[in-house]
Amino acid sequence: MEIVYVYTKKREEFGRQCNFTDMPAESILDIQVDPSLKENFIERNPCESAIQCAPEMSEHEVNTERFETQSRGINHVEGGWPKDINPAEVEQTMRYRKKVEKDEVYIQAIQQLGSVMEHTIRQNNAVDIYEEYFNDIVEDGCTEPPSAKTINVFRDPNEYKRSAVNISWYPDNAQKLAVAYSILEFQRSPPGMCMDSYIWDVESPNKPDMTLKPISPLVCIEYNPKDPHCLVGGQYNGQLAFWDTRKGSQPIEVSAISNSHSDPLYKCIFLTSKTGTECFTTSTDGQVLWWDIRKMAEPTETLILDITKKDKPTLGGIFFGVRIYYANKIYGRHRTRYSSEL
Repeated sequence: MEIVYVYTKKREEFGRQCNFTDMPAESILDIQVDPSLKENFIERNPCESAIQCAPEMSEHEVNTERFETQSRGINHVEGGWPKDINPAEVEQTMRYRKKVEKDEVYIQAIQQLGSVMEHTIRQNNAVDIYEEYFNDIVEDGCTEPPSAKTINVFRDPNEYKRSAVNISWYPDNAQKLAVAYSILEFQRSPPGMCMDSYIWDVESPNKPDMTLKPISPLVCIEYNPKDPHCLVGGQYNGQLAFWDTRKGSQPIEVSAISNSHSDPLYKCIFLTSKTGTECFTTSTDGQVLWWDIRKMAEPTETLILDITKKDKPTLGGIFFGVRIYYANKIYGRHRTRYSSEL
């Protein structure tokens, strides 16, 4: 049902039509000058104004949203068999193969393909595909200056950006790298700062391949050259942590704080031993400690960098070790080098 209400109004209620006529100007109001108001104003002299003829423009920068990629695998199962043949049954498949091999159509197809393959093989033997045609041409030297190109950028995914203080490449194919993130300035770390470090895939810079969760920020990190799944990291509190990437992000074992370095652990490196589990570390506390990652309760050996060469070295005249190198062919065991300060 539709409800309609019509409003009506007579023409005589609209009023008369407006008529306009020309008439001279008429002064309605005349405001006289008040000299006392002049004291409230200051004359601006000289009066300058600058204008810009060119149009005004603004510049804006926008970061596009990153596209995260994922790697997925697909398993292909064996197919192409008749419905009454089970591919998992070896006897059925063997019986069916023998039946097909005796078929005349199969024999004719093999003979035709054999002639084509024989022709192709003879053609390859007639043509030397490794022949070099331009041996007598001397290559011009490269006139372009050496340059580098940025392929990928691996940024700290946390809100408060930290420095990448050390990296270690994956031993097998260099498709991954482990990066230690930390702030080395004393007492400059903000409260609640993330202590994680990351393992990156060089083909996927948008998202870390794995997260390492130490109890203190990592200052150095090193892969085991004999076992690419194992790596060790030196922490800011002086402890040495050991990870197995197959067992998660938490460290498998951490050295005891009482038997570790008293300063940040700046460098750790693996020894080329038979077991592949021995490493040694250095720090600005003036010590070099040898470790076995199978038993990290205490170091296996300790060396104090004392330049006085006393029988009982003390920590009073030591060098501060921040770098350490290893060469297994010198003096039968090792060689170390230290950047130091007194």
